[in-house]
Amino acid sequence: MNKIPKVVIALGGNALQEKGRPATSEEQLKVVAQTCEVLADISSHGYEMAIVHGNGPQVGRILLASEAAKDVTPPMPFDVCGAMSQGYIGYHIQQSLKKALRMRDRDLPVTTILTQVAVDKDDEAFQNPRKPIGPFYTEEEAKAIAEEKGYTMKEDAGRGWRRVVPSPMPQKIVEVDTLGRLWNSTIVIMCGGGGIPVVEDGQGGYEGVAAVIDKDLAAEKLAESIDADVLLILTEVEQVAINFNKPDQKNLDQLTCDEARKYMEEGHFAPGSMLPKVKAAVMFADSKPGRKAVITSLAQAENALHGKTGTTIVAKKLSEV
Repeated sequence: MNKIPKVVIALGGNALQEKGRPATSEEQLKVVAQTCEVLADISSHGYEMAIVHGNGPQVGRILLASEAAKDVTPPMPFDVCGAMSQGYIGYHIQQSLKKALRMRDRDLPVTTILTQVAVDKDDEAFQNPRKPIGPFYTEEEAKAIAEEKGYTMKEDAGRGWRRVVPSPMPQKIVEVDTLGRLWNSTIVIMCGGGGIPVVEDGQGGYEGVAAVIDKDLAAEKLAESIDADVLLILTEVEQVAINFNKPDQKNLDQLTCDEARKYMEEGHFAPGSMLPKVKAAVMFADSKPGRKAVITSLAQAENALHGKTGTTIVAKKLSEV
């Protein structure tokens, strides 16, 4: 009997929101419906799936709305805003994916698990905020916001200026045992936005902290925890490239972990963009023999899973095994 492959899919921002379209719930649902057509096709090929999504723009807007209404209702803390984003994004994916599966005669439950991800309270990231959230601003707008609200604002990979917050490394997915019970029968959406960041409270429980966990690193931790075969990271480009946007740009079909580490050290990947994706891919591919990570665009997800495109990261090339 053939083993059913397990895949954890990390959805990039373009899977939830399209550039140039209004940032409304209605428009997001339209984009998510298109995304779920791709996810349903992957499911139709027999993969067991867990889905992780980002939430940078969404949690940023929730925070802005909460702060704007502070004179009417108390603003929500950062971790609660993250939980709110998990809920409504998960709802959109559940609704759209269930419909797409039904159109393919697949009767699978789809559910969202509100997920806490434990981090180290002494993680150095708390002293050095780097994770972009919320909308993009011009440099002038960013400086005005920083002065008015005390936010840390940084330029994000040539795309504009954004607010940045601490992004500690994920240590433990609190609700991972629940996913283990649902494998084989349910498509699960969890670790949304990287998970709700929490730290141990010293009394056997957890408490939320003001941070955002990178969703690709959370997806990697999830993939390891449930012994997945493939970590599929979906973004805006079909392949990872070195010398990106330069005359000598080179797209990469396959990378070993050692090659990827070399390129990371040489600074080929932008910190707010491709770097965490490659880092997560290396961590997963290097965690156990036989595991691989694939980075590609949403449109090419199915082809990349079958080795036809995308960038595949493996511990060693097949010729070396």
